[in-house]
Amino acid sequence: MRIVFLGNFAVHWSSETYWAHSLEDLGHEVTRLQVTQASAEEILARGRAADLLVWVHTPGGRTPGALGMEQVLAELRAAEIPTVSYHLDLWAPLPRAEQVGRDLIYRHIEHFFSVDPGLVDWFGRQTQVKGHYLPAGVYGGDCRMVERTPVDGGGFPHEVVFVGGRYNYPPQWPYRGELVDWLEGTYGERFTHFGVDGTAEVYGAALNQLYANTKIVVGDTLCPGFDYAGYWSDRIYETIGRGGFMIHPYIPGLEEQFTDGRHLKFYTYGDFGELRELIEHYLTHGEEREAIRRAGFEHVRDNHTYAHRWKAILEAVTGARAPSGGTEPAL
Repeated sequence: MRIVFLGNFAVHWSSETYWAHSLEDLGHEVTRLQVTQASAEEILARGRAADLLVWVHTPGGRTPGALGMEQVLAELRAAEIPTVSYHLDLWAPLPRAEQVGRDLIYRHIEHFFSVDPGLVDWFGRQTQVKGHYLPAGVYGGDCRMVERTPVDGGGFPHEVVFVGGRYNYPPQWPYRGELVDWLEGTYGERFTHFGVDGTAEVYGAALNQLYANTKIVVGDTLCPGFDYAGYWSDRIYETIGRGGFMIHPYIPGLEEQFTDGRHLKFYTYGDFGELRELIEHYLTHGEEREAIRRAGFEHVRDNHTYAHRWKAILEAVTGARAPSGGTEPAL
């Protein structure tokens, strides 16, 4: 397919950059247009010559030109060129949900793929947009295991780590700070926090190396109450897909993506006693931990990269436009 992709390509680590590469890995031709720089007239002209327009919108970003994006989307719809968006943000259970619908993309794009089941439901109730639930993933180029850098005759540089911000997080989610504080107080020098307010921020190949050098990665997701079924952070795929052994709170629906004890370990949200038992067990059961780490990596590599996600998106969009009707991409 010839795909025009409007998004933020100014940095190499943006979701749009990873997704464009993933589409090219699937054999499609991708034309990248930078948001706030490409004019509406150029977007329309290139869209008319393509098979699909993908628009990953940044709130507050303005499109230059005499045309409005509402008109661009309407004219592409009239020309039977599908328009698609895919977002990884959580909306429905947060106060910012009141902002949904104020931007035209939420009412005029043809297909909107979201990791947030509540947002998908909102599309069905409030708009003509075809909402699709689709979890996050990991960029295939980052999905690889590397060899550990041993210390002390073959030991691990890190025993327990957390990757992510501790305090610079939405006030609706105090559990993040409680979790990191508990890990720090319980494991002392055996624990390291990597993030903007931790030891250091780690990206790219250095993140793969960090996970290889760590026995246990404790994860977290901004999921209020941990009873909002179907939503979890892309960090799960990022950690396991880059070769980390992960312990993560259970969220309803995760069992459809992963098998507990085979791909990662779940614990009950807020149960620090259970979390400690799991950490102590896997700190000393290296063979079991390594088997889970490798099986988890292979599972993510084979099922949960963004190439898999975009293949599902294209199949859903094509199917939705076919006379026989479409199907939602499965979990």
